[in-house]
Amino acid sequence: MMKNEIINSIQHQIKPHLNQNQYIQLNRILKNEFKDIQITTTKNTQHLNNKELLTLFLKAKKTEGCSPKTIHHYKKILEKILKEINKRIEDITTDDLRNYLTTYKEENNLSKTTIDNMRRILSSFFTWLEEEDYILKNPVKRIHRIKKGIVVKETLTDENIETIIDNCENKRDRAIIELLLSTGIRVGELVKLNKNDINFQERECLVQGKGGSERIVYFNARCKIHLKQYLNTRNDNNPALFVSLNRPHKRLGINGVEVRLKKIGEKSDIPNLHPHKFRRTLATQAIDKGMPIEQVQKLLGHVKIDTTMHYAIVNQNNVKIAHRKYLG
Repeated sequence: MMKNEIINSIQHQIKPHLNQNQYIQLNRILKNEFKDIQITTTKNTQHLNNKELLTLFLKAKKTEGCSPKTIHHYKKILEKILKEINKRIEDITTDDLRNYLTTYKEENNLSKTTIDNMRRILSSFFTWLEEEDYILKNPVKRIHRIKKGIVVKETLTDENIETIIDNCENKRDRAIIELLLSTGIRVGELVKLNKNDINFQERECLVQGKGGSERIVYFNARCKIHLKQYLNTRNDNNPALFVSLNRPHKRLGINGVEVRLKKIGEKSDIPNLHPHKFRRTLATQAIDKGMPIEQVQKLLGHVKIDTTMHYAIVNQNNVKIAHRKYLG
């Protein structure tokens, strides 16, 4: 079986460059040359089906430190694509994947960003299959990154922030907003915080980031005041930094934070207020005030500096001032 797959792969790659007679002659030569050659692989010769290969891939991602949320997302996307294409993984071609992505985008009216995210998941999967010798050739290699325009996402203005603060109904929500504004941490990091992670003397806290990584983030004096005021209202034994307002005062989850912020945003006439808007605002303010991008990267816990740049928006007025200062 492996021998025929190699012959078919060679034929597939050379076919566009040959006429019919040349293609037939190549087929004869290949079969003759491979006739007495024995081919073995480093993998178990027992054939694995699509489900088994996907399971092995997801286990590998878990070993690499991917979060359960990321693994679930990979599983959901890949299961859908494999079911739709309905071929054995080793038989899937570049055209199969291109056609799927194009059709899926058109039928669901999806953005280029969404489709490129799907392409990246496919690339991760098929690259792993190729490196582990489960397939001969990665069909995603010839599907290039999808070019997408830069979308300038809004940050919170000083007026927005004051309005949001005015519309906080309790000390917990005020403390949450102050901590998000001051540290720029992810909502997933915020809900994992415990009271003993907070060092009030140094105005810093230890957060658990993506992939189990840890880092120190810092908060300002105003945040310190409101965190202490909130904790002074607590009379429960839950170690969590933020808990539900009603008994039994369970740890506040991501959904709970997002719901509260959305309601505060509606009262403040700020549609779709979400935790990431605070994170983006912090990154933008930091760069706008001259903090080196490498330090902003460390503060936000980004592995790649390109990710940090996606969060930060440089103030156009400052570009104008800098141009006059350095080039005018």
